[in-house]
Amino acid sequence: MAGSSHAFQAPRGTRDFHPDEMAVRLHIEQAWRTASINHGFDEIEGPTFEHLELYTSKSGPGIVSELFSFRRSGGETDFALRPEFTPTLARMAAALGRGLPVPTRWFSMPMHYRAERPQRGRLREFRQWNIDVIGIDGPDGDAETIAVALAALQALGLDASGIRVKISHRAVVSRLLTDLGVSPEHMADAQDLLDKRDRIETAAFAEKAAALGLADDAIERFAALGAEPVAASTDPSTLADQFDVPAEAMAELTELRHELERRGVLDFCEWDFSIVRGLAYYTGTVWEIHEASGSERAIAGGGRYDTLIESYGGPSVSACGFGMGDVVLELVLRDRELISDAMALMPRPDAFVVSIGGDDTNHAVVPLLAKLRGAGLHARTTSKTTSNLGKLLKDAGKCNARHAVILGDELADGNVVVKDFDAGEQATVPLDDLIEHLADSGRQ
Repeated sequence: MAGSSHAFQAPRGTRDFHPDEMAVRLHIEQAWRTASINHGFDEIEGPTFEHLELYTSKSGPGIVSELFSFRRSGGETDFALRPEFTPTLARMAAALGRGLPVPTRWFSMPMHYRAERPQRGRLREFRQWNIDVIGIDGPDGDAETIAVALAALQALGLDASGIRVKISHRAVVSRLLTDLGVSPEHMADAQDLLDKRDRIETAAFAEKAAALGLADDAIERFAALGAEPVAASTDPSTLADQFDVPAEAMAELTELRHELERRGVLDFCEWDFSIVRGLAYYTGTVWEIHEASGSERAIAGGGRYDTLIESYGGPSVSACGFGMGDVVLELVLRDRELISDAMALMPRPDAFVVSIGGDDTNHAVVPLLAKLRGAGLHARTTSKTTSNLGKLLKDAGKCNARHAVILGDELADGNVVVKDFDAGEQATVPLDDLIEHLADSGRQ
């Protein structure tokens, strides 16, 4: 209706990123990208949506309820917005066939979408860092992915006192569940229930466990599985009797412990056989990174999926990787006051140009900005028309500029005044030397 108005809001489960929120997001992404590149990974990207069957063929039809799926008007094919990147990664690798170099190290940081009920730590739209290693058999690849995840988290200020890598193995979990009385036909449901245990009320968990055919004492042991994680410094082979698992089932974890120790990250890790990862394509070692207090959802999760690429028509090649979402990670960083000052994360202007000398100096602002920007410097100015230097410098301080370039009476002699905010000094600088002066100050 003409003249009516409506206040629009972002869809539930999504976020708007104003400059300060965007600075935090870019800060996290920079840590992700730097860790990836430093560890020898190459960046890739795929489509925002895929054929729906790409997800249902490997994760089962139950995943449809978690997806934003759609069919083009008049079309016959169902599509879905990507809820994760691993199926896309596997499809891309399979498409290369024998041309896929081995080993391959890929990373990506795309947006993902899940049609779930929004709650703390879980939104309908989120950015996720994905790391995948293709063609490295055994625990060496698993240790490599864990190490790159920890490199990013350490760069963001987290250490072994704040985060724990909880490591398990699908074969070990399956044996433990078998010993509890879970039949082969209920194994997938039992693993899924274990994966969701912390998000289900106690009574509801017991009811679902009973539906699997478990006796009361087995349900209690099922609920307590992994209640006391063991430091990864403990040789997994010594846990065989404690968890009633044959020593040979621990062989991969024993080797993984050695690889983690070689990379200097063993202190972050612990064995926790309640970790199973709900997705059906995992085949061996699985792990999650949690905030130490356990107050948040997993920061990251991953594992080995050695048959996935082949199942999409690609070569028979091993693979492992992980995903790390930005939502839980940001909550953890804010809780630990590691991103309390968003302004400090935003790009700092090299120069904030102001004029206090009248029309001549006012007219010189824009050409000077163009000259500085043409030299690759980050230069800004104010929209205020005042010549009050104090107010102008306050604007420079608000954007955390390194220098204020003051155009005043000195400009008639070809000079400007440069105030260095970090050093607390100012100097008269020839205009012809300004770019070199600012560049030299930035390198100090």
